Amino acid sequence: MFVQVNGVRLFVEVLGTKLVPDGPRMLERPTVVALHGGPTDHAHMRDMIGPLADVAQVVLYDHRGCGRSERGDSSLWNMSQWGDDVRGLCDALGIERPIVIGASFGGFVAQSYLIRHPGHAAKVALLVTGAHQDRALAREGFRKQGGEAAASAYEAVSLDPNPETFAKFMSECRALYTTRRFVDQELAARARVNRDLGLDFFRTSKSDPSLDFRDRLAAVTTPVLIVGGEEDPILPPVFQDELERALKNAPVRRVRLPNAGHFVHLDQPELYFRALREFVSE
Repeated sequence: MFVQVNGVRLFVEVLGTKLVPDGPRMLERPTVVALHGGPTDHAHMRDMIGPLADVAQVVLYDHRGCGRSERGDSSLWNMSQWGDDVRGLCDALGIERPIVIGASFGGFVAQSYLIRHPGHAAKVALLVTGAHQDRALAREGFRKQGGEAAASAYEAVSLDPNPETFAKFMSECRALYTTRRFVDQELAARARVNRDLGLDFFRTSKSDPSLDFRDRLAAVTTPVLIVGGEEDPILPPVFQDELERALKNAPVRRVRLPNAGHFVHLDQPELYFRALREFVSE
C-alpha cells in the first residue's frame, strides 16, 4: 500500500498483527518500524526483520526515492528528510512509541530520526551501522576480507561513483558481505534500485556533515541495541565501538556476532534473532 508522508507516497507493507487474541481479551504487541539499507529497497528487510512478526507488528517501507516509493524532489534525498519521514510515517499510521530498527544505511536514518524527534521511539536498534562515514576504515575492512582487489574497488567507487566503478565494486566486494561468501542473486534481481540516488549518496556522503552523528548522540536517552558482525567489511566493529561511546547517556546493549559479516542474519541467524527478539519483547 501507499501512504502519503511529507509530500510523497511511501510504499508500505505490514507483517503480523497488532492485537492477538488471548482468551477473553486482546493482547497488544509492540510495533516495529524497519528502516532498510542500501539505499535500495526494503526487500532484504523481509528476511532481516520480517521473522519478528511472531512477537510484534512489523512495518516495512521504502525510503523516499527508493524502491516503490515516490522519488519526489531529489534535493530532499538527504538524511534529515529521511529521519523526518520516519516520524511522518508513524503519525500517518497512528503508530505510537515504535521500536525503530535501522540496518546499515537505515541505521543512519534511525540516528537522524532519534536526534530530530527525541522521545518519540520506545527503543531503537542500530544494526551493522556507525555514527559517521569513514572511507579509510571501510577500505581497510574490505582489504581484510578480500585483499587489495576489494580495497581498490571500494576506493575507486568512493572517489568516483559511476556505473562502471559501481559494477566493479559489486563484482569484487558483494560476496564479502557474508562470511559464507554468498550472493543471493534472486534477491538482487527482485530489488528495485534507484541508481541515481545510490550514486548520489556515494558521491555526497563522504563530505556531508549531516552524516556525522558523533557529537549529537549524547542527547539520546532512548534504549538502544547495537548489533555488528566481527567480519563486516564495510562497517567493521570499530564503527559500533564509536556508536557505543557516543551514546553515553542512553541505556545501550551491545552485541558482537562472531564469524559474521554485514549480513549478520545470514551468517549468525540464531544469535542474531535471539538478541533482536529479546530486545523487542522486553
